[in-house]
Amino acid sequence: MCPLGGWLFDGRSWGVTARLACHCLLIESGGGLVLVDTGFGLDDMRRPRDRLSNFFLLLNRIQLDEKLTAVAQVKKLGFSASDVRHIVLTHLDFDHAGGLSDFPDAAVHVMEAEHDAARRRDGFIARRRYRPQQWDGVRDWRFYDKQGGSSWFGFTAVQPLDGLPPEILLIPLPGHTTGHAGIAVGQPSGWILNAGDAYFYRHELDSTPSSTPGLRFYQNMMQVNHEQRLENQSRLRELVRQHKEVAVFCSHEEAELEHFRAAEQSDVSREYPQSPTRLLNRPG
Repeated sequence: MCPLGGWLFDGRSWGVTARLACHCLLIESGGGLVLVDTGFGLDDMRRPRDRLSNFFLLLNRIQLDEKLTAVAQVKKLGFSASDVRHIVLTHLDFDHAGGLSDFPDAAVHVMEAEHDAARRRDGFIARRRYRPQQWDGVRDWRFYDKQGGSSWFGFTAVQPLDGLPPEILLIPLPGHTTGHAGIAVGQPSGWILNAGDAYFYRHELDSTPSSTPGLRFYQNMMQVNHEQRLENQSRLRELVRQHKEVAVFCSHEEAELEHFRAAEQSDVSREYPQSPTRLLNRPG
């Protein structure tokens, strides 16, 4: 996504436009591939005005390039769409769930509160962020609630996922949306946590947090609960400070995506543990 604003939006672009990634994870497990978030899908690229809202098409300046879809990159890695057996969603926003229709055989895991909110679509933003055209064809939903679960580095109600290895966990992080969650993946050297849209800018997890004007505006516009969102950012900040064995990234920070891809290619990173996943390059 390339919204207008340059540096005032992403903190690094000196031209007129900014660059926001749609950072996905592809995990190879014994039971097939697991995809964490899907970014935009092929149908979003081919029929954007049928699938996406004009409001976000214009605001985010979504780049309509089929090569950037998750399914195209899965195939580029030598797999097929049917090899993706499970999809785990941080939430159901249009830029995270658009590729669901490209993987019709996959089970889709999401917080039940998120699915309920997406079905209701209450309000101006909800009607535009949630696009039923993207996920009405899902045949195998797996829902999770905030009750029960276990603890993970101080986060509560953490859910194991049906049919997936115990090293993949769903961690409720509401605020951006009602049923927003992070996805943690365990590995011998530590953990990697996809925090989704719990934050948008890398310096929001600094000891003295900061954000750009554009991303601050965008997060406030999209949030459903300001207090929950800031509380979860604070908890993520503390997690990063206290536990170097946990590598955290968000969905739209291109600098983080570049860092993880470089670490994956070199197999060496002082700042982040080595990841067992193949990282999909999804600048949207």
